[in-house]
Amino acid sequence: MVAPIFSAWMVPFHDLGMNTLTIRNTGRHRSTLAFNAVGLPGFQFIQDPLDYDTRTHHSNMDVYERIQEPDMKQMAVIGGLPFVYLTANRDEMLPRKPLPKPQPARPPM
Repeated sequence: MVAPIFSAWMVPFHDLGMNTLTIRNTGRHRSTLAFNAVGLPGFQFIQDPLDYDTRTHHSNMDVYERIQEPDMKQMAVIGGLPFVYLTANRDEMLPRKPLPKPQPARPPM
């Protein structure tokens, strides 16, 4: 539903490496699943997993000194301009996913 919008926004950033749009679940960012479960668009940006699966990611060793400056600059440009600014300034809301069907209530134990 939102893919055509995002595809158009990505075009100016192809030279920065932003050239993949997928609707598949990459399994990495589980926080987006909570949004999707209630019909809100949940998105994730996929960057090169330089040190993603090392012992430092999301641990007490995941510190400022380990930030990859070029990656942070790239994400600030790509995430900030099209996906924050353009979303905030759209005349319409981004398309929503259909709400999940209500689950039947569990009987008390």
